[in-house]
Amino acid sequence: MRIIWGITWKEMLRKKVLLLTLLMTAVFLTGFWFLAGAIGDQGAQQGLSDSGEALINRFANGAIVMALGFMFGSFVLAFLAIFTSFSAIAGEAEAGVLQALLARPLPRWKWYAGRWLGYVTVGIAYALLLFVSILLITRTHAAIPLDPAAWIKSFLLFSMAVPLLVTVSMLGSGLFSAIGNGVFMTMLYGASWLGGMIERIGSGFSRDPAVTDSLNRLTGIISLIMPADGLQRKVIAELFSFDELSGLIPINMSSPGFTNLSAVPSNSFVVYAIVYTAAAFVLGMLRFKSKDL
Repeated sequence: MRIIWGITWKEMLRKKVLLLTLLMTAVFLTGFWFLAGAIGDQGAQQGLSDSGEALINRFANGAIVMALGFMFGSFVLAFLAIFTSFSAIAGEAEAGVLQALLARPLPRWKWYAGRWLGYVTVGIAYALLLFVSILLITRTHAAIPLDPAAWIKSFLLFSMAVPLLVTVSMLGSGLFSAIGNGVFMTMLYGASWLGGMIERIGSGFSRDPAVTDSLNRLTGIISLIMPADGLQRKVIAELFSFDELSGLIPINMSSPGFTNLSAVPSNSFVVYAIVYTAAAFVLGMLRFKSKDL
C-alpha cells in the first residue's frame, strides 16, 4: 500500500499537476493580496478616531476578507481533489495499467487504499499551504483571531473537503468512464456550490415565508447529496467563533451576502459529512473489488 501511495505522488509530480496548481495558486494569492489590502485599508480609515472602533472594524473586515479568500480557495482545493482522482480507476483500466499491476499478488483493497491515501495527502498538504497563506495575508491587512484551537478546527473543516471529494470521485471512477466521471464530479460540486450560494443570499430573494421554506428545502437536499460547500461555509464561523463574538462584530447574521452566518451548518452536518465520506469509501472499495478490469 505504501508503494502505491508513493507511486501516486511521483505520478502527480511527473504529470506536473502540482506545479501547475502551485503556479495558479501564486496568481490567486497575488490577487487576494490586493483585494485584502483594499478592504483592510478601508476598514482602518473608518476607525481612525477610536482605537476600539478601529479594532472592531479590523475584525469585521478580516471576516469579510477571509470569507472571500476561503470561498475562492475552496474552488481551487476542490478542483485539485477532483482532477487528480477522477480517472483513478477508469482511466488506468482503459490504458491497461491496472491489468499489469493487479496481475501480481497485490490485493485490490491495498491498491485502492494506497491511491486514496496518495490523493488525500497531496490535497491536505496543499490545503495547509493555502490555509496558512490566506491567514497570513488577511493578518497583514486586517485582524484575525489568534486562537490556535480555532485555527486547527477551521483547518480540519477546510481540508475535510479533500477526502470527501476524492472518495466520491474514486467511487464514480469505478462506475463511469474517466471523462464521464470528470463531468459528473464537476457538475456535482457545482450544484453544491450553487446550493450554498442560494442559501447565503436566499433571504434577499423574497419575503414570502413559503418561498423561503422552498429554497431552504432545496438547498438542504443539495447539501445532503454533496456536503462539500456546507463544510466550507462553516470554516469562517469556527475561525471567528461568531456564536461568541456576534454581539461585538458588526455583521448582520441574517443579511444576504457572503457573510450570512444564519446559513452556517450545524455540528451534526459535520458528522453527516464524515459518515458520508466513510460510506462512499466502503462502496468505492467494494465496487473496485468486483469490477471487471
